[in-house]
Amino acid sequence: MRVPSIATQARGCTGHAVRAALACLGLAGAVAGAHAATVQVDVLDAAGKPVADAVVLLDSADAKKLAKPLANAEMAQEKRQFVPGVLVVPVGSEVRFPNNDSVRHHVYSFSQTKKFELKLYAGTPANPVLFDRPGVAVLGCNIHDQMVGWMLVVETPFYTRSLAATGRAQIDNVPPGSYTLRTWHSRLPVGAPALEQPITVPATGTGTASVRMTGLQP
Repeated sequence: MRVPSIATQARGCTGHAVRAALACLGLAGAVAGAHAATVQVDVLDAAGKPVADAVVLLDSADAKKLAKPLANAEMAQEKRQFVPGVLVVPVGSEVRFPNNDSVRHHVYSFSQTKKFELKLYAGTPANPVLFDRPGVAVLGCNIHDQMVGWMLVVETPFYTRSLAATGRAQIDNVPPGSYTLRTWHSRLPVGAPALEQPITVPATGTGTASVRMTGLQP
């Protein structure tokens, strides 16, 4: 049986009937949107202490379909440091690298995730850098060796960072289903993969998990 479209149904209604139909449709949308949960992840180190600024993300085939490039993403240089020290962006994001210092910088990455070079410059380069592969890109400056930054390129819209005080990371509005929970930190050895574990997200309420990160460098 063919179901009439919303527009067709609306053309057959007037006054209170139209308002009732729209109210019903709105209620249906609210019910559909209600099937989402909050995910809380406690990130701890080998000694059981909270880990701050760990990147926590949820991967799945469905999550990959929902991922969209991040608009207006920036990795700046300020006081001869990359700001933020770690930037997380979905695949396909274009990132600008504004130099807010009074000295020039020469930004580069030799990582497989993204190899690029922004030769000695001041201000903001005209063209952003496209990050089109998932993974971790380590950033450096050919002029200032102490400058190190990280780009984490992901294939999901569900990601966040853990809090300093508690080590807890919270991701809201996650559709129910089975995911791979990945946890990464810049203090992991260079090239070390993110920690992985399965997690099932309920239709409503809160899903929880705990991650113990070992091998973190000082």
